[in-house]
Amino acid sequence: MTYIVNGKSFDEEPNPGQCLRTFLRSLGHYGVKKGCDAGDCGACTVWLDSDPVHSCITPAFRADGREVTTIEGIGSPGSLHPMQRRFRDAPGFQCGFCTAGMIMTATTFTEAQKEDLPRALKGNLCRCTGYREIEDAVKGVAGVETAAPGKAVGTSVSAPAANDVVTGRAEFTMDTHLEGMLHLKVLHSPHAHARIVSIDKTAALAVPGVHRVYTWEDVPRKRFTTAIHTDHLVDPDDTFILDNTVRFVGQRVVAVLADTVGAAEEGCRRVVVEYEVLPAVFEPEEAMAEGAPQLHGAEHDPFARDPVHNILVEIHSHIGDVDAGFTEADVIHEGTYFSPRVQHAHLETHGSIAWMENGRLNVRTSSQSPSIAKVKLAYLFALRPDQLRVFCKRVGGGFGGKQEVISEDLVALATLDTGLPVCFEYTREEEFTTASPRHPMALTVKLGAKADGTLTAFQVRNVSNTGAYGNHGGETLYAGGAAVMIYRCPNKKYDAFSVYTNTVPSGALRGYGMTQPAFAVESAMDELARALHIDPLALRRRNIVRTGDRLIAMHDGPDDVVFTEDGLAKCIDLVAGAMARTADEPSPGSGWLVGAGVASSLHETAPPTEHISEAWVTLGDDLVYELAVGTVEFGEGTSTAHVQIAANQLGTTPSRIRLVQSDTDRTGFDTGAFASAGLFVSGNAVLRAANAVRDRILEFAAAHTGVHLVMCSMDDGDVVCGDQRVSLAELVALARARGIRFTAARKAYGSPRSVVSNTQGFRIAVHRVTGEIRILYSVQATDAGVVINPAQVRGQVEGGVAQGIGFTLTENFHVDANGVMVNPNFRNYRIPTYADTPRTDVLLVDSSDSVGPMRSKGMAECCINPVAPALANALHDATGVRYRALPLTPERIYSRLNEKQSAPTTA
Repeated sequence: MTYIVNGKSFDEEPNPGQCLRTFLRSLGHYGVKKGCDAGDCGACTVWLDSDPVHSCITPAFRADGREVTTIEGIGSPGSLHPMQRRFRDAPGFQCGFCTAGMIMTATTFTEAQKEDLPRALKGNLCRCTGYREIEDAVKGVAGVETAAPGKAVGTSVSAPAANDVVTGRAEFTMDTHLEGMLHLKVLHSPHAHARIVSIDKTAALAVPGVHRVYTWEDVPRKRFTTAIHTDHLVDPDDTFILDNTVRFVGQRVVAVLADTVGAAEEGCRRVVVEYEVLPAVFEPEEAMAEGAPQLHGAEHDPFARDPVHNILVEIHSHIGDVDAGFTEADVIHEGTYFSPRVQHAHLETHGSIAWMENGRLNVRTSSQSPSIAKVKLAYLFALRPDQLRVFCKRVGGGFGGKQEVISEDLVALATLDTGLPVCFEYTREEEFTTASPRHPMALTVKLGAKADGTLTAFQVRNVSNTGAYGNHGGETLYAGGAAVMIYRCPNKKYDAFSVYTNTVPSGALRGYGMTQPAFAVESAMDELARALHIDPLALRRRNIVRTGDRLIAMHDGPDDVVFTEDGLAKCIDLVAGAMARTADEPSPGSGWLVGAGVASSLHETAPPTEHISEAWVTLGDDLVYELAVGTVEFGEGTSTAHVQIAANQLGTTPSRIRLVQSDTDRTGFDTGAFASAGLFVSGNAVLRAANAVRDRILEFAAAHTGVHLVMCSMDDGDVVCGDQRVSLAELVALARARGIRFTAARKAYGSPRSVVSNTQGFRIAVHRVTGEIRILYSVQATDAGVVINPAQVRGQVEGGVAQGIGFTLTENFHVDANGVMVNPNFRNYRIPTYADTPRTDVLLVDSSDSVGPMRSKGMAECCINPVAPALANALHDATGVRYRALPLTPERIYSRLNEKQSAPTTA
């Protein structure tokens, strides 16, 4: 057999049954990615004789005697292929994990295919962009700009890693191979609740290539929480690395370490486990009832509020007197709204690689916080901080799913035990069945109002299903208060319960505990408006918080939130204007019902718990500024923003900033890139460090020239002092001679905080027979403060809206009566494709209401919150039927339309 890849012949031959994807990666072509291994996502696309194929479902032997081309073979950083250049300049990527496959597909398009992208791109998925940037790239629409020295902020500059992303040279977590590396796989529980009676390793250890079989008896018996926060005490320590009690289908029972993935998987199949099956409970209301099976007794989870009733956390708060408020009301509305589990579906699955080097444990991982992952590993394995390094390369999407430590512990265990490198990579099925989806929540909202629409009472009951373990269960419950905070009302009551059930543990997901309450509250406000015969936007305008108001949700005590501008009112006005301008757009035709809906949300720009970041800036001998910051880049764009902030303050261009990030050996502590803090907190640290270095350079230059400091300024490669111009090269040489370095470190904290506002509008058509929804128009206005990078802000909003549309319309996390997730793949779970995703008009509010860097606000998280209620409100407007449970699938819509009542009822 002869294998020719990118013009080079290889003597290696594939193993029997090996797919082309794994064969190409074994040859070092890491631009070929794994997103699904089922032919669904297109991340692995390569050419066979110039024809694009999904290499994960193409047997490697079929490449014998044919030309194979990967992303590395169509261009280089110095000589990009025209399509690579288009994707760089659009920019047509965010995290970049899907980009190689997108480019390999798009490069083969005919002009006719470019005009029919819904069909042409049906085999390529992107979870980040919302596809508009990809469409721009395919059609040659450029959005990237060049920044003048000191003018980077406000310019759509390119991402630092753009060339590497479009050429396939950007390293993601698994894009490496270490000599002698072993592979770890996990045996998962088939039962929702069981006690392990015995485990027989004998047959598994007899499998050729198997080195170890780890059970609960082989790991440190230390409780911890997989959730990532600076203050670990906000999450319960209710988890073990491996346990002798399993509490959900999919929980890891045994870890097998072997020479190959195949051997490790065979070892898992050969392990014999005897279980004592225990009663299970899957619904939180049932779990709270007397006599329900207990998941965690007091001895197992001493932090639970009420383990007897499976309650992790409960909140009971009130302001004023809601009973009096309802008595005062002319109209009262009450309804219960349900948001189900949804999966992050980042195309790069979880995974980690560990090895020993000079007596130290190194962990390379796909995480949103290597700093806190290091803290947890040090605790679990009794390591000193200097004995451990945790770092990330580029991370292929996160959306909160990687705000957990769920792969790092097992590779650390195995490497510390064997001294050998160990790799553990999740399959797509494991992502669905064992990684942490969004919390299912049922919220009952009761609103009272005067006839003129003034709210008199606002009551919410939130029951959240935290699953088998409490990671993020309490914090997401508290976060829901933002949906109550958005409206002024003298009487508010918030009761909430985070409840253990025998289901996959829930976790952090974009919107973090606010998306579900936003769906409930904004749907209820729409229903209240119709009961009052008031326009829904007019009702919102009457009751939204305004400048000078205190943001009150659960208590009226002091807080650290800065709120000085009517960003929310401006968002509502912009969306109202856009919806009015497009009101005359035609419907698809007969049989279609047309309606419009809006919804709003507020989001605080950092979590209320402690968030810390440290940045270092150093002017090197090569006259390039090195910026070191711990924040991870996974498509949210913080790396680009950090470089822009530093370049702006140092009077230079982004090309003269060298970024070092997300490595506990090379950067300071960073809580992590979540809760919008990657820009808001880390950006402030970057700003302060850059300012400190700038000031040191200017002070040195002023002393050298004898010119007053106020007359000195940075000018790219020079410093101008009065009428004198001194090069940085000269200043660096003079400083070095005196033992002086131009370097500084600065820290920033997540306090005080700002508020981001969003309003989403949709116009939709609903087919009265099939229940199909077509989105005719989508618009979102956002108050992002001073915009650091307009193209990135637009891309984040578009991506957030697309993700929200998926959660609302197409994604359905099916769990059967035994607690088994039955559709654990992209093909049946159905994240949006290009054809499912409308273009969204993104309107930016002119605002400076922020204490963020350059008065900016992180807004990549909050843009998802108003999407579901705006769609549900538009659906009601079109059909007259109120749907209070997600997802709004055609079959659910059809069944309700078919039995339509004169008055709205609960879905």
